[in-house]
Amino acid sequence: MTAAGRPDDGEDGPETGSSTSVFDRERLLSQLGGWRGMVDATLPTIAFIVANGLAGLRTGIWAAVAAAVVVFALRLARRQSVQQAVSGLIGVGIAVAIAANTGEARDFFVLGIVRSLVVGVVLLGSIPFRWPLVGVVAEFLAPSHLGSMAAHSMPWNRRAARGTEPAASTPVRPDPTAAPQLHWRREPRLLRAYSWLTALWAASFLLRAGVQWVLYRADEVELLGTASVVLGLPLTAVVLVISLWVVARLHRHRSPGPPEADRTA
Repeated sequence: MTAAGRPDDGEDGPETGSSTSVFDRERLLSQLGGWRGMVDATLPTIAFIVANGLAGLRTGIWAAVAAAVVVFALRLARRQSVQQAVSGLIGVGIAVAIAANTGEARDFFVLGIVRSLVVGVVLLGSIPFRWPLVGVVAEFLAPSHLGSMAAHSMPWNRRAARGTEPAASTPVRPDPTAAPQLHWRREPRLLRAYSWLTALWAASFLLRAGVQWVLYRADEVELLGTASVVLGLPLTAVVLVISLWVVARLHRHRSPGPPEADRTA
């Protein structure tokens, strides 16, 4: 056992069940796009709201497009992931196309309303089938164990936990003393927690869709834009923090404690 509490190279390799992948909030957050990515995603909407209120629909449309292009260019210049920026460009392009076609500023938010409604319904629908989508995503990005799914499909998590590439010549033998790890869907505690988290995310999307739909029907463009921002990043940040906290506790629950010799050292 090393000083950091990780197993030495040898029999107890990462796939034996005696070692678990390390849950890293920062790594998981970066795989989701990071806080900067979430802030960047709101900038075109804010630009549209401000410009539309000051100078009308056409100016609002150009401001939203310009903001999306600037975000994309900045991420390119910083050599950051442009995946969210590209999806943001596409989303803004569709939103401004709808608003330009109808001539109604409120229609800029139609895509967001429909998307939130669909995501919320899909999230809720995954729970009765015992495949809560938050659990699927969480266990894919940061497995809570090195069982059949995590160990073989997520090799970079093994390398991150060990800090080095696994030796190709090292034989992998099961540890007879290690308790078997069940798949997360077969552990009631994990399945229940992931189901509640999925319901929480679904509620946030459905709340966003419901509030925006009411304001859309009332043609309250300023309030609609405000609700889009307030129920966007701030609400998502709160739900994400709760989710990260719960997932971290679930990982600690499944991770074996340090050996008695280490605890008393």
